[in-house]
Amino acid sequence: MIKLDLKKTLLVGSAALALLLTGCAEKQATEKDIASEKQDDTSAPMKETEQPKESKMTEATDPYLWLEEVEGEKALETVSAWNKRTLKVFEADPLYEEFLAEAKTILNSDERIANPGLRGNDVYNFWQDEDNTRGLWRKMSKADYIAGKEKWDVIVDFDKLAEDENENWVYKGVDCLEPDYTRCMLTLSRGGSDASVRREFDIPSKSFVEGGFELAEAKASTAWLSQDTMLVGTDVGEGSKTDSGYPRKTQLWKRGQKIEDAEVIFEGQQTDVGVWPFSSISQGKIYAGVVRAVTFYESEYYMMQEDGKLKQLSLPALVDFNGISAGKLIISLNQDWEEYKIGSVIAMDPETEATELLFLPTARQAVNGVSTAENVIYLNVLDNIQGKILKMTAGDDGWSTTKIDLPDAGVVSIGGMDGKTGDMFVYFENPSTPETLYFVAGDSIQPQALDSTPAFFKADGVVTRQFEAVSKDGTKVPYFVTAKDEVLKAGPAPTIQYGYGGFQISLTANYSGTTGKLWLENDGVYVIANIRGGGEFGPKWHQSALKENRQRAYDDFYAVSEDLIARGITTPDQLGILGGSNGGLLMGVAMTQRPDLYNAIGIGVPLLDMLRYHKLLAGASWVGEYGDPDKPEDRPHLEALSPYHNLKKEGDYPEVYFFTSTKDDRVHPGHARKMAMKMEEYGQSFYYYENMEGGHSASANQDQLAKRLALQYVYFSQKLRDKE
Repeated sequence: MIKLDLKKTLLVGSAALALLLTGCAEKQATEKDIASEKQDDTSAPMKETEQPKESKMTEATDPYLWLEEVEGEKALETVSAWNKRTLKVFEADPLYEEFLAEAKTILNSDERIANPGLRGNDVYNFWQDEDNTRGLWRKMSKADYIAGKEKWDVIVDFDKLAEDENENWVYKGVDCLEPDYTRCMLTLSRGGSDASVRREFDIPSKSFVEGGFELAEAKASTAWLSQDTMLVGTDVGEGSKTDSGYPRKTQLWKRGQKIEDAEVIFEGQQTDVGVWPFSSISQGKIYAGVVRAVTFYESEYYMMQEDGKLKQLSLPALVDFNGISAGKLIISLNQDWEEYKIGSVIAMDPETEATELLFLPTARQAVNGVSTAENVIYLNVLDNIQGKILKMTAGDDGWSTTKIDLPDAGVVSIGGMDGKTGDMFVYFENPSTPETLYFVAGDSIQPQALDSTPAFFKADGVVTRQFEAVSKDGTKVPYFVTAKDEVLKAGPAPTIQYGYGGFQISLTANYSGTTGKLWLENDGVYVIANIRGGGEFGPKWHQSALKENRQRAYDDFYAVSEDLIARGITTPDQLGILGGSNGGLLMGVAMTQRPDLYNAIGIGVPLLDMLRYHKLLAGASWVGEYGDPDKPEDRPHLEALSPYHNLKKEGDYPEVYFFTSTKDDRVHPGHARKMAMKMEEYGQSFYYYENMEGGHSASANQDQLAKRLALQYVYFSQKLRDKE
């Protein structure tokens, strides 16, 4: 069934990165969710003596714009030099080879759960390991998967495909035609970038359809109407993309047509984030339409009528369209609307537009996900940041609600669901308990345990505790601390504090074999800060730190750090912080605002130039989160927080570690490059590693991910250990 959560569509790389950094490094993306050195050879940290005068540079005076040329010769030479010098330091550390080997063992383990995606009576899986670097797309029957059989039918071997076609293919997902799921649009990225090629694929013959639908490389989307017709948003030349780089038009594409000749049925504005089509079958009827994202959070929804025309739904701007169940549109509200409160889930009749309330969360709850089937809805609810799944079933007397009987005090997530029967795979885990995969039949609430992730690290004595810090304005900010109990009792210890705080993404305390093996086993402490800007307590928690109120998220993060120190869990010399994407911005702000609190800062695929971010790649789409630097009402707070502009040559900063990807076409690598270059010109030490492929997750395969994690934990080990 359709599930169109636009924030997740646009942020899937960021959400995946959050999982990789906090708790799911060994998890692979499921098939549904899809991710020459010439200069100084010194091993010393990067440092120069030349110190230009500090200035509040503008675009016109920015001396480092040349680093925004992604594959410019001079830029890549500079990056290669930084990479070489950083790797020489980290790879020389005795821990590096140990960490790398351990990470590879975990990430490539054959004992990992083969994450299931459900389509009809088949389970699909995308699998990467040591022998299948680019991965296998494969399937087996649902009955065989539940029975624990291991005989998979390989549909596509991406290593072989890449070799045969001489392309650097990275699998990015698939869109299949309901209800048979035999025809699909397969998405292939060159090197891991968001912009991808889409090609029609026939599953029974395991081959691309000769003369079939095919889209050139673009940030596109498709929605099937029939085997010979689909709705498409893509780049077809001048005027077809928004300022954010996403499709501006939706076309009705018929088999045999050139995409340039397909009828335009909807057209948004150049300033929109983008326009996306959707379609799904419910109770034998096809539902299709278009969503126009005016901003990252404000959208308009249009349903296709029987005559092919589009009708706009009478919905408020701040909603998420989750899917269709029992012939009703299932919608999450991110604002108060009519008699319904913010955070509610409602059902709407697509014809009459009559509505009814399905779920109203309490102040400490949030709906973290909604999955829909023919007559069933599953709500993934966070209750004080602990997970549970509620099942809602449509009946003659309305909707009935029951709780799926899963363990308490942990994280739950839906792994795959049959849109017709409501059969579901669901995971449960917590930081010391490996994830267990359960099957729940659509007509039941009793989970059947199928498989568990191995215990990749020694979790005996490892505890997770939830504390609260008090932020600058008095707000209570929760956070999770995971470590060996004896480490916490012994007093201050090396600690990594992770944060994100944006785009309504919720951070939860997951199990991570790599974090456990490389950090917790070595007497480290790992902290997850649930700061404002995230979605842990629903839309209000997120919206309280938007735009001019962004500083609240940073104050929350510092409050957690200060609380850790006050409790004796760590000290400033033993405290490091880590974040990627929006979390990379958080790291840059922390570096420039509160360098006294930290001895190590890992800054991943970051935004750092907040006066120019909206002109780089997808940056214009995030104006709804941060504000518009070109508007007088927004520029002051962006100037106040922009790390690139607030770096001081006399600043006493930790020796930070930047990591990014040349192929990241979402957050421009120029952010990290320019910040590093400015630090170099100011004579400040830093480390830098830029993977030449990998996209926004900074890694294109398990081996690259293992290397990134090994480098990351070597850095924190060097900086935070032996600091008592």
